[in-house]
Amino acid sequence: MSDTPADRPVVTRFAPSPTGYLHIGGARTALFNWLYARGRGGKFLLRIEDTDRARSTPEATEAILKGLAWLGLDWDGEPVSQFQRKDRHAEVALQMLAAGTAYKCFSTPEEIAQWREANPRQSFQSPWRDATDLPDAPHAIRLRAPRDGETVIEDAVQGTVRVGNDQLDDMIILRSDGTPTYMLAVVVDDHDMGVTHVIRGDDHLTNTFRQVQIFDAMGWPRPVFAHIPLIHGEDGKKLSKRHGAVGLHEFAALGYPPAAMRNYLARLGWSHGDDELFDDAQAREWFDLSGINRAPARLDFKKLEHVSGHHIGTMADDDLLLVLDQFLADTDAAPLTPQQRNRITAALPALKEKARTLPQLLDQARFALIDRPVEPDEKASKSLDSVSRGMLSALTAAVQHVSWTRDELEQAAKQVAEENGVGLGKLAAPLRAALAGRTTTPSVFDMMTALGREESLARLQDQTDLAG
Repeated sequence: MSDTPADRPVVTRFAPSPTGYLHIGGARTALFNWLYARGRGGKFLLRIEDTDRARSTPEATEAILKGLAWLGLDWDGEPVSQFQRKDRHAEVALQMLAAGTAYKCFSTPEEIAQWREANPRQSFQSPWRDATDLPDAPHAIRLRAPRDGETVIEDAVQGTVRVGNDQLDDMIILRSDGTPTYMLAVVVDDHDMGVTHVIRGDDHLTNTFRQVQIFDAMGWPRPVFAHIPLIHGEDGKKLSKRHGAVGLHEFAALGYPPAAMRNYLARLGWSHGDDELFDDAQAREWFDLSGINRAPARLDFKKLEHVSGHHIGTMADDDLLLVLDQFLADTDAAPLTPQQRNRITAALPALKEKARTLPQLLDQARFALIDRPVEPDEKASKSLDSVSRGMLSALTAAVQHVSWTRDELEQAAKQVAEENGVGLGKLAAPLRAALAGRTTTPSVFDMMTALGREESLARLQDQTDLAG
């Protein structure tokens, strides 16, 4: 069964409030909207819900745009500022007033508070709902909501959800100072932007009961609603800073490639059979609202590392270098020099097999990033005694004229080890120390091929010179 109205092109939207960083939950919501639209040749729109002027900041807006761009989610057209559309929102409120689907309410905050205190179990009922003798005084405009029956939503994820209309009050849509409320603004914007599918967190479900009443009052078609469960931590509790990274920028700083984050987030609360690892084209083809689970998803860092390792391992070398460049720039690290880039490029086939994050890849690539003379750390220094330096000297002579391939280098090393009556491991330890200054490195032969003949021999010579 299709989720899409038969003759309406799909239009989805992501509508964050610019009051802080882009939360991982918001990033997943944006991704679901993007996948749904892109998979159907539709539009994915961006709306900044900046009506809360006290909390909205340009810096937060910029962080949201930057986060979406990092994640690789492109949107259609310019981002819409909700605040800048306030006159249009007020216009709709006045249309509703004229049509009788809204009314003027002159109750003061004090009077409303007194009413609620006297009627603690009831929704506020304005005495002005059916009044005809209206004063010339400041007033709000309230929705004339239905009092009887139910408001029913056919949700694409939650199924049929309903609430008794006696549980909903006549909400304010235009304040006494002439500013629209969030509830009105969202509905007007969704209608004017042609949004066909509202895919958002299930914490908005109570808002939706109120918002559909505005759609109905205006005679506008309702969009398809899909309320997705929130993301929880590994302990099953609502995700918060105590669980570690919660902002998208934190995941970027930890070195998970954008492609891996898209794969992982898509799978976080949505499934396509047993498929865990997939690319963007597959995600766009497979993603559907029917595959979204009703239960909250759990953030699992081990699974994220597994997904990340898969994408690093299968990414084209050129693409991986671009991702690496972006990571270095985002973390204010020095860019790769031409020499470092050449060495890392040569080493990537070996490096990316084991790395699960970009920092892990850079750590394994340290041998390619450092310059001579290599200074072995304390542990590596222990393998560089006079005997081992003698073997390095013999290896230096043995590989002077071999063709610089992995197989030939390994064959030469085996022969030197044999001639010295030791196993290859006894030679590999000082060789690691000489080439990388560490005891844990990629294969010594992968390092030698990546460094090239001249640099490898120079690093070996530095150590054999110390043998005296």
